Amino acid sequence: MFQWGMISSHTALDVARGVSRLLLQEGYSPVLEFTLPNGRRLDVAAIGPGGQMLGVEIKVALADLKTDSKWPEYLDYCDLFYFAVPPDFPDEHVPRETGLMIADRYGGAVVKEAQAQSLHASRRKAVTISFARVAAERLSRTLDDIATAQIPNLIKPDAAL
Repeated sequence: MFQWGMISSHTALDVARGVSRLLLQEGYSPVLEFTLPNGRRLDVAAIGPGGQMLGVEIKVALADLKTDSKWPEYLDYCDLFYFAVPPDFPDEHVPRETGLMIADRYGGAVVKEAQAQSLHASRRKAVTISFARVAAERLSRTLDDIATAQIPNLIKPDAAL
């Protein structure tokens, strides 16, 4: 199964779930913890029906938001960028130049739309290919884990190495 990395608190996991559910309803295909070509990791990345790249940074603590200086480095890889926070978060501290989502474990809502920008074609292609590879590899590992759980003595091809 997929191993959680940076999304570690229960509240952050709930926000990630709600954001993912919202994005799916809006026609986007999300993945959690997606590493961009610059080495930065988005909490949620999603591809839209027209190939748009949407990025989401989850914040559940005000101190974390106030000390986060890396979020502008995500913008060069997203057509749309949002912060996502839980319902009780003081959203007046979220940077005004970004979009805002409020989410809990059941779903979410866009409170403020992100300002759209257009990625350069070569960057879009690189990010899209990386996104597709990450999603396919995670699905393959998940299916392998399911097979292993159903057949405990199943020998995996790479286990013999």
